Parts: sequence; C-alpha cells; structure tokens
Amino acid sequence: QVQLVESGGGLVQAGGSLRLSCAASGRTFSSYGMGWFRQAPGKEREFVAAISRGGSSTSYANFVKGRFTISRDNAKNTVDLQMTSLRPEDTAVYYCGAAPYYSGRSSPWAYWGQGTQVTVSS
Repeated sequence: QVQLVESGGGLVQAGGSLRLSCAASGRTFSSYGMGWFRQAPGKEREFVAAISRGGSSTSYANFVKGRFTISRDNAKNTVDLQMTSLRPEDTAVYYCGAAPYYSGRSSPWAYWGQGTQVTVSS
C-alpha cells in the first residue's frame, strides 16, 4: 500500500507556472506507475499525465502537451508536475495517483492523494 500527499498548489495568474509535488510513503514507490489527475467544479476527474516506474515512459492528455511535464525521483519517493503557460481552464483540484503497473492513462489507478487546489486567474 502507498500513501500519497500532494503539495504546491496555489493561486497564479494566467501564463504563470506552478510545480506540484506528490510525496509517497513506503519502500516500494519505484514499483508503481504514477500519475496526475484533476477535477474542476461540476466536472468529472480527468487524466493529466502519467509516468512509468523508472520514468522512461510518459503519457499526457492532449490539453497539457507542451505545457506540463511529469517527472519522478525514486530516491526521494516523489513525483512532480511542472505546469507552465497556465490557463484559467486549468483551475481544478489536482490529484496524485499510483498504479501497481504502468499503462499510460489506462493504468489501474489504485491509490489517491487528497488533492491540491490550483487556481488560475485571468
């Protein structure tokens, strides 16, 4: 089992940047595929990005390609989401997820953090 805690959210102006971080507990972090999702008010949770166990493979939603970058540090048990060129429509609660194996956005997401709020003002 793995426990996830997100941080780094906040208020930013359109065009700005934020870096989200997810810290995972446990000694088996490197065995999990990791991902980021988001949920805006009144909308369903949607996939943002995912990264394989070793970090060699990544997958992104079309709406963040070229703007967001997912990375992980297995020595520190963290996975980050660097967000640039933020838009008001990126406003949402961002969640970190963990899956027992990696299959891009279709990974079997089994564990979730509590989320961190990102608000982008116009």
